[in-house]
Amino acid sequence: MPSQSDRRPRLVRPDEARPRPTSGNLTNQAYGTLEELVVTCALRPGQALSIQDLQAMTGLGRTPTHQAVSRLAADTLIIVRPRHGLQIAPVDLARERTLLMLRRDMERFVIRLAAERSGPTQRNQLLHLIRLLRDQQQRMTIDAFNQIDRRIDRLLLAATAEPFLEHTMRPLHTIFRRVGWIYHTAVVPDQGLSSSIAPHIEILEAVAVRNAEAAVAAADQLIDVADRMLAVMEREVDPALLDCSVDLAMPELR
Repeated sequence: MPSQSDRRPRLVRPDEARPRPTSGNLTNQAYGTLEELVVTCALRPGQALSIQDLQAMTGLGRTPTHQAVSRLAADTLIIVRPRHGLQIAPVDLARERTLLMLRRDMERFVIRLAAERSGPTQRNQLLHLIRLLRDQQQRMTIDAFNQIDRRIDRLLLAATAEPFLEHTMRPLHTIFRRVGWIYHTAVVPDQGLSSSIAPHIEILEAVAVRNAEAAVAAADQLIDVADRMLAVMEREVDPALLDCSVDLAMPELR
């Protein structure tokens, strides 16, 4: 029979009370960090690196960093060159135009499904994001907008109640988030974000009232904005911003 002392609750030390990070959580953390560095071009398009370089940037070990790199390679954001290290995928504007056609069709499907399936809690979150965008529209930076844009994407994908869609849409969103970051920071830094924010607000408003047709129309407007960005970048952007290896490969002028 247990003694009185055996029945006393064991005191848990603070370090035992904290949940220990799992390998999956560390991989997600490494992935999120590297994805952000790709979007903001802190990891420059075309840049050559090693796993050790990325470990130093994430502050995490080899295994979660390696797993994150594998995911980013599957997303076509990092190119793995056996025996030659890694390369951040350059921005290929011709490819992005092709992917934009895919994104248009995918966004229509996702937005329609979100409008049809969103619940009261999700609609309340949509209304909160609408107020946030309206309140900060005139002073919002591209970095702040991208943070909200990620929240919007996660919320709309969750509203579809179809987990498979995230695996398809997340790489597309990241690819075009990087395009938008380059456009707003290097091509038209003084233009402001109204042209991008307005269709986001229209999408959220339409989904919040479960108007699928209006939501899809607003999604088309958003894709049109991205199409115009690409057209301007094709004419005006410095190629070295899209692929820094081009700059290194250019012959020296004498």
